[in-house]
Amino acid sequence: MTTSTAPLGTRVLGRGDTKSSGLTVSTLGLGCMGMSEFYGTTDEVEAVRTIHRALDLGVTFLDTADMYGPFTNERLVGGAIADRRDSVVLATKFGNVRDPNNPRARRIDGSAAYVRSACDASLQRLGLDHIDLYYQHRVDKSVPIEETVGAMGELVAAGKVRHLGLSEASADTIRRAHATYPITALQTEYSLWTRDLETEILPLLRDLGIGLVPYSPLGRGFLTGTITSTDDLAPDDFRRRNPRFVGEALQANLGIVEAVRALAETKGATPGQVALAWVLAQGDDVVPIPGTKRVTYLEENVAAAAVELSADDLARLDEAVPAAVGERYPDMSSIDQ
Repeated sequence: MTTSTAPLGTRVLGRGDTKSSGLTVSTLGLGCMGMSEFYGTTDEVEAVRTIHRALDLGVTFLDTADMYGPFTNERLVGGAIADRRDSVVLATKFGNVRDPNNPRARRIDGSAAYVRSACDASLQRLGLDHIDLYYQHRVDKSVPIEETVGAMGELVAAGKVRHLGLSEASADTIRRAHATYPITALQTEYSLWTRDLETEILPLLRDLGIGLVPYSPLGRGFLTGTITSTDDLAPDDFRRRNPRFVGEALQANLGIVEAVRALAETKGATPGQVALAWVLAQGDDVVPIPGTKRVTYLEENVAAAAVELSADDLARLDEAVPAAVGERYPDMSSIDQ
């Protein structure tokens, strides 16, 4: 396994214009969702230790959302960075509305009034006076994107938010949003087993000068090679319901891991490190946010930045990695794509 601790470096999201400059972030970010929910048992002490270790290693771009927990992950992250705020680029999200008494029930709200109230609530939970990058978590198809982003732009004018982002947005939504107020970044799933955005979305982002923040760059852990059966997952792990992790789809998708593992062995790296290196190699405007709740996996992910993939390596992966079998989510109805 590659273990380099070389300086991580930075990348810039967003080209910037008269209203907004680009946002400088660490080359890799840290997704904090799993520290509070979705991936089995949680350990707040280890989660805080992981955040602190990330900052020590130069991973200063942290990603959370109001709905994670629900409503607890922002408190965890805010508390962990309270004495190191100036060294952190903090991203959070709004739009997925959850009922604390019934967490599985959710709706999407992109109304201007909700944008304002959600931001104030996030600031309170985080214990901060501003959010560096504020995303609409999911697009509300019942509200014009101009209304949502217009309200988000007002938050920038009020000093509560520095940069705006979208998550899982279609090309048309991105164009209309960016025409309303400059969008700095799009967060969406992107990895060796999820490459749908390469046809239309990624070229559009580059045309508009919008950065890409891939979530699940390790295929929700599948590309690490540590998951070969649903028996490897905790009983309450949401991946047990994910179409790519069950039955014949899982067996077919193991072929992706084997293709990655074959190259990793020639690099002295893990499959997960090669999978992350592949995402990083897609451009300097791409900043993946692998999520983890443990220091060990964090350190492995950070070392992926030192794994060099040649043009031949990238071509080899393109040729050897088959398309993933199964949808990304059990219910794709909320994705604006």
